[in-house]
Amino acid sequence: MAGPLSPSAQKIQNLLNDLGHPIHVLEFAASTRTSAEAAAAIGCDVAQIAKSIMFRTRDTGRPILVVTSGSNRVNEATVIRHLASALGGEKLAKADADFVRQKTGYPIGGVPPLGHNVPPITLFDRDLLNFTTVWAAAGTPNTVFPIAPDALAGIVGGVVAEVV
Repeated sequence: MAGPLSPSAQKIQNLLNDLGHPIHVLEFAASTRTSAEAAAAIGCDVAQIAKSIMFRTRDTGRPILVVTSGSNRVNEATVIRHLASALGGEKLAKADADFVRQKTGYPIGGVPPLGHNVPPITLFDRDLLNFTTVWAAAGTPNTVFPIAPDALAGIVGGVVAEVV
């Protein structure tokens, strides 16, 4: 879709530019809210979608971000194992829509892997590194950006590991 980006998507575009990644955020008329919808709109494999899954620590409410392949289902026990030192023994809880919006600044279905209101503890899915290009949400349920997975892992930081 041509024209100016929405404010949330423009924020991600600006962050990518500021980080030295001349990547163009794309806005679609169709929804890219789910991995399947994003893959259909883009014309790529579902596994190439870098979906951002938010959790929170049960006791202190710290945000936990898992950037995972669109074809993978995140295993909470695996996340806890890989992030044990950062979690300090805390368990994970589901993050509801209000928590996600408050901590990230974006709605579920449009949560990008960067630019959050509160920097999360991050786990990056090693499976994404199998691709030349992956596609991540860009702040709205119909915007995405393409990026090399190793560049995305570098931007979001955190632990690179299996998440399933």
